[in-house]
Amino acid sequence: MKIIGITGQTGAGKSTVCKALTARGFYHIDADLTAKALYCKGAPILDALCETFGSQILTADGALNRPALAAAAFRDKESTARLNAIVHPAVTEKIRAVIDEQRKAGVQCVLIDAIALFESGESALCSRTVGVIAPEKIRLARIMARDGLSEAEALLRIRAQQAESFYVTHCDDVIRNYPPYTLESEIQRVFPI
Repeated sequence: MKIIGITGQTGAGKSTVCKALTARGFYHIDADLTAKALYCKGAPILDALCETFGSQILTADGALNRPALAAAAFRDKESTARLNAIVHPAVTEKIRAVIDEQRKAGVQCVLIDAIALFESGESALCSRTVGVIAPEKIRLARIMARDGLSEAEALLRIRAQQAESFYVTHCDDVIRNYPPYTLESEIQRVFPI
């Protein structure tokens, strides 16, 4: 089984690349969705997050208040590191379980779509890594439109992440998702049929 890590900054187009590859038969694991599934009311991970960031990250009924967690966790690099120390191990454990299930099912190629592929250690699961990149101005517009965030909120998330050069340096290949490049030609270049 081939395991390919797809990574890059928020708004670069990782999900769009994964959607195109899924249409070609790749199995897609979204690390962000995997993390969100772990945040159910009463989950142990919520207790750990409350201990670190305070109970204001929960709603009155005990569910995760995502904007409050984002404000607390993305305010500086130290806070983001504390968030990652709690979330990454749990997400990686779940991803390993999904990979094992897919291996048993005979799946030939799995994509791990993870913004923090290297920081979480999930890159060690991969036989190949691909970074998706786009300039900050383009990513900012995409994030604001996609998530309904203000410019300040979107910039807070952008600034909490690695620079583009990190992905260019660490990944085996890079897909450029901005003009004058076309996404399909970039996918074809990196994943020839």
